[in-house]
Amino acid sequence: MLLHKLAKGTYTFLCVWALQTSAHAQSTIPAADTLRLTLQQAEGIFLDSNLQLLAQHYNIQSNKALVEQARKWDNPILATDQNLYSNHAFFQHGRDAAGERQGQFFVQVQQLIKTAGKRGKQIDLAQTNVALAEWQFKTVMRELRATLIKDFYTIAQLQGNAALYNDNMARLLKLEKAMSAAYTSGNIAQKEYLRVQALILNLKQDMTDNGRDLADAESELKTLLQVTGNTFVLPIVGEREPAAMPELGLFQAMDTAARYNTDYNQQVLQAQYSHQNLRLQKALAVPDVTVGPEYDQSSNYIPNYYGLGINLPIPLWDRNQGNIKAARWQEKGDQALLKQAQQKLKNDVLSAWQKLQLAVNLNAGTNQTFYNDYGQLYKNIIESYNNRQISLIEFLEYFNDYQDVRKNQLQQLLNLRMAKVELNDVVGVDIAR
Repeated sequence: MLLHKLAKGTYTFLCVWALQTSAHAQSTIPAADTLRLTLQQAEGIFLDSNLQLLAQHYNIQSNKALVEQARKWDNPILATDQNLYSNHAFFQHGRDAAGERQGQFFVQVQQLIKTAGKRGKQIDLAQTNVALAEWQFKTVMRELRATLIKDFYTIAQLQGNAALYNDNMARLLKLEKAMSAAYTSGNIAQKEYLRVQALILNLKQDMTDNGRDLADAESELKTLLQVTGNTFVLPIVGEREPAAMPELGLFQAMDTAARYNTDYNQQVLQAQYSHQNLRLQKALAVPDVTVGPEYDQSSNYIPNYYGLGINLPIPLWDRNQGNIKAARWQEKGDQALLKQAQQKLKNDVLSAWQKLQLAVNLNAGTNQTFYNDYGQLYKNIIESYNNRQISLIEFLEYFNDYQDVRKNQLQQLLNLRMAKVELNDVVGVDIAR
């Protein structure tokens, strides 16, 4: 009996020692390969080094060059016709022995003059293409920036999970080691020992899944930041996030989105482009005029002929009817898509607004108080177990509950941040901070 009491006392001491020595275990990341960044620093690196943004910038410059090209006049055309061989000589020109001109040649310079304002309409189309390229650049930047922020906050949340898992794993492994000795001595039942082993196996699976998600998020973030090698990007964020709605109201947010949302504004420009193209196709039905002076020596009714040539196609068969009809239908289609884009924008803003409202309500001050109180309760539970005021089964139940509550807290914080990102992404500017 005395040996049994001594063994049981030794087991209790080992359990207490295991819980106390592991209370502050944290996740470990090789310091030499860790790049610690705030969100502002990450965005700065992203804007300076992202190759996709650079490619879109080149696309804008390419379209600006096409505007310059559209402003250019067509080159004049030089036409000449002269005798090649006559009187046993090549290129007979000049005058003969009697002073009469000999040989023949013809010279003409022509210039194409576009009618019906075609040149101006082509310039308008080219300028609209530049505006489209600029909004496409903004779209790419908006999407990549949203991905960057989501990855940044996701990694922070997964790191929080990793710290929680590592802390709990350290507790369980030391507790399992102490219980193994007690079970070998016959001081505890097998079901209690197996219960702890089952928790360890489940926790290992959770750690593996969390590590896999973390690796995926890290890979995407490093690509956005052009970070290579065995480097871990560690976000520097706090565990608090302002839980408040934007200062401007819902309808103001919709009006702001109409000015800054990149997808919507691209559709606006696409409708404008279709209208300009229809005007151009109608103008192309009007014939262009080619004019130019001409000189003819020795082949006209007088030896030296000076004239003015005018060429004007007769729009008898081709009046560009097919292209005009196609452009008209394209304009109608883009107008319909524009109306759809308007409705979609309003619905997207409303949806993002409602999601943020839910996240704000869930992260209100009362919930934060609950999490603080529950954390303190968990510390009290550890102390109660150390003082043998509760059983192992009760402790493990609290252990599981605390892990779920802590993960839920981290997830709600992430949901709040993601809801802000989504609303800002839809509106096109940061209105939720």
